[in-house]
Amino acid sequence: MVNYKELGLVNTKEMFAKALKGGYAVPAFNFNNLEQLQAIVTAAATEKSPVILQVSKGARNYANGTILRYLGMAAVEYAKELGWEKPQIVLHLDHGDSFELCKDCIDNGFSSVMIDGSHLPYEENVALTKKVCDYAHQFDVTVEGELGVLAGVEDEVSADHHTYTNPEEVVDFATRTGCDSLAISIGTSHGAYKFTPEQCTRNAEGKLVPPPLAFDVLEGVMKKFEKQGGFPIVLHGSSSVPEEYVEMCNTYGGKLPNAIGIPESELTKASKSAVCKINIDSDSRLAFTGAVRKHFAEHPDHFDPRQYCGDARKEMIKMYTHKIVNVLGSKGKAE
Repeated sequence: MVNYKELGLVNTKEMFAKALKGGYAVPAFNFNNLEQLQAIVTAAATEKSPVILQVSKGARNYANGTILRYLGMAAVEYAKELGWEKPQIVLHLDHGDSFELCKDCIDNGFSSVMIDGSHLPYEENVALTKKVCDYAHQFDVTVEGELGVLAGVEDEVSADHHTYTNPEEVVDFATRTGCDSLAISIGTSHGAYKFTPEQCTRNAEGKLVPPPLAFDVLEGVMKKFEKQGGFPIVLHGSSSVPEEYVEMCNTYGGKLPNAIGIPESELTKASKSAVCKINIDSDSRLAFTGAVRKHFAEHPDHFDPRQYCGDARKEMIKMYTHKIVNVLGSKGKAE
């Protein structure tokens, strides 16, 4: 058993309480490799933003669980080297699909886990989430549950359509499971193709405009939690799929037609509510891939990974910093 506190990590409890009170959201950035981790920590340390390092089941299989444990510890030490005296860094399992996976992550130094039982019947979701919470809370590990289904595809998570969260269920679910935060569905979705062209409209320039998020559902959820003094809400599938990175990929040999994400203005609006955690993954993938494609096109003689991965890291630092400062409002919240 490796407790996350031995690695210098923190759980989400205090940072979510501050975010709920302060009207901002904590960035939850998925990572799969060293360059992504370096970029996330650099942006968070420079801007003094609390940050959640997210690892999906697929990423954990890719990177190896033992290596990830030490990368979490390294992230804390690297942040200190960058001048962040008291780093507020969480290592979080994204979309855990079983008690066994969540337990293994808890036993190996994760400070937070998500158990996603949203595809199950309600009572089965409650039972599974409670089982994970009962185990995790013994070690002060925080747990995220989910109600509602997000459409889209990302790693091993996929669904053909979304099902909005029912506000009538949220208090019962949180109370019976003991979860520390709740992921809800209000129209965000996984991947770089969050909406089909048929779901969108087009502006005067002919560009796709996605449908708005269902803020009425979010408001309904928040209203149900009023008597509890509020509750930390999470939005998955919240990449904006920046046009500049899609164009960069396509210009240098990629093929990403009609890729579209969640407008950043919508995410900023959500972050000022009870949404305390916003998940971003695809934007990092696009920034990384776009920079690598551009580098190879401009330097066809290069073969040293430090050259093209170095460019990708710079682009991701720029993207993560933008999210922290201009979208989620978490800059300076972890001085």
